[in-house]
Amino acid sequence: MIRLVFLLRRKQGMSLEEFQNYWRHEHAPLVASHARHMNVLRYVQVHALDDPMNDAMAAARGGMEPRYDGVAELWWDSEESLGEAMATADGERAMAELLEDEQRFIDLPNSPLYFNYEYPQVNPTPENIVATPLSTVVKLYFPLRQPEGRDLNDAQLYWRTSHGPLIRSQAQALSMLRYMQVHRFETPLEAAIREPRGTIVEPYMGHAEVWFDRGLRRQGPEAAAAGQRAIDDEAKFIDFARSAMWIGKEHPII
Repeated sequence: MIRLVFLLRRKQGMSLEEFQNYWRHEHAPLVASHARHMNVLRYVQVHALDDPMNDAMAAARGGMEPRYDGVAELWWDSEESLGEAMATADGERAMAELLEDEQRFIDLPNSPLYFNYEYPQVNPTPENIVATPLSTVVKLYFPLRQPEGRDLNDAQLYWRTSHGPLIRSQAQALSMLRYMQVHRFETPLEAAIREPRGTIVEPYMGHAEVWFDRGLRRQGPEAAAAGQRAIDDEAKFIDFARSAMWIGKEHPII
């Protein structure tokens, strides 16, 4: 199973509301109509919230990149499944129609995309936690880059084998309902999708995603200490100034 992550910035002149409304009500049905031709198994939109928590999280890390306006997430069985779909006439037509529509509302050069593998860390059963718009649950998105000069594989290994266990050990204090690491991997498919969009922003090494209930979020010394331990460890493998963090709401489409 592979996942495509497409971090979106809206076109200049559009409000966040206009962007998210077009994306959900005009573009989403177009994606759904082509899902069979593209072998897409799942498609979820994560709409960013314009929330003071975003600035607070960035300030705690000494400043970060501006948040994105949303994330498109798409899943396939494998690289082969996607590659086969892209090589068909129906797949080529679907990709062309989606790109044409994306140009209407997405700042494509500044919207990076890349392929990933998932590494669940805190994963309740059944996996039915969704940050729906009317609930108090939100999804935290944390696209991250390693410091300059640090090898991608080395940074991902530390993230998975050292930072992951640390966060799992204090998930309750951090009020986590679910925690997933999503690690980028290199594939020729990435260039095949980036190049037609003129993408100029370099991909991240992956992202962390956390679901939590704002209505049940823990406060006090224990939560503060756990949060600081997490940030201190993040600094060992993350370049905060070249990373971003925000909260959002999920809209499952497929």
